[in-house]
Amino acid sequence: MKNITRFLIALMGILVISCTTSDVQDRPVIKGIDKPVLSAPNSGSAYVLLPATMTQQAERFVWTSANYGGNVVVTYTLQIDKVGGDFSKAEVIGGANNANQASVSQQALNVACLALGATPYAPANFIVRVQSSATGYAVMNSAAVPIAITPYTTATPHLWLPGSYQADSGYGSNWSQSSAPQLASTGYGNADFEGYINVASAQAAPNNGFKFSTQADWNGTNFGDDGSFSGALSASGSNIGLNAGYYKVNANTTTKTYSLTKTTWAIIGDATQGGWGTETPMTYNPTTKVWTVTAVLTKASIKFRANNGWDINFGDTGANGSLEYGGDNIAVAAGTYLITLDLSSPRNYTYSLVKQ
Repeated sequence: MKNITRFLIALMGILVISCTTSDVQDRPVIKGIDKPVLSAPNSGSAYVLLPATMTQQAERFVWTSANYGGNVVVTYTLQIDKVGGDFSKAEVIGGANNANQASVSQQALNVACLALGATPYAPANFIVRVQSSATGYAVMNSAAVPIAITPYTTATPHLWLPGSYQADSGYGSNWSQSSAPQLASTGYGNADFEGYINVASAQAAPNNGFKFSTQADWNGTNFGDDGSFSGALSASGSNIGLNAGYYKVNANTTTKTYSLTKTTWAIIGDATQGGWGTETPMTYNPTTKVWTVTAVLTKASIKFRANNGWDINFGDTGANGSLEYGGDNIAVAAGTYLITLDLSSPRNYTYSLVKQ
């Protein structure tokens, strides 16, 4: 009996020694036999993705089974990368277990394209593949299939206004989109842009001035004047010159038009000493990029307006500190106020009244 016990103890010791973690990790990974083959989409397929149909299928990806020489559970992963990429930074767009197809939505494809640096509403070239994996086996990849995709965005589009006016106007380095003021459209997919900029000194075209950039660098479309100086944009146009002043800037990249309206700002209303007949001017601060005035007000209301007229005026519909063109009169209590008008964030205009 003692000999049997000694034998069992010795055998257990041998098993423990022969099955260490390092031994398991050092075992060679078995290679598969046949790689999967992606049969859909076809090479050269093109997709235009849209917000309105984002939940719909963009494509049903189909592939042949990978062969690992036995009955194993195979996981398939669909990957996408930019043309020229090696899939080391690929995005995953779908997959399946022990299946030969997977539906990929427009939204999934769109998210991946934007993550890979694609520009919304501009066609770009990509490559897709299917990768197979099974426990204990090396992964296998299908051949890459080239496709073209036009992605979308639900973010509000912007234009950047780089130019020679930036340095002395409080916007960082000249001709630098990263610090340039911006215009915003009314929503994604819309091309009607608006914003306000300060120009400290006159900028004479063609050597000086500014341009409208569709990206925060020079790699997008950079609109200038078409040469007629009649408010027409051209992707190959010259710099747009302008005199010193604070401007309301509008542009439309569909109609290829722009306008520059020089403005000065004031408050007016029955709460001011001048009533609704005489406005109280405000002063622009290029450092804080806001208009301010300190005024004694009675219990009544005010509005903000430009150029001593009503063509451009702001009120507050909803009394929430957000301004709307032609909005409701702003009710105030009696007192002395520091009044601030902030037009520096395009289409997100605000104000404040701080009692002194």
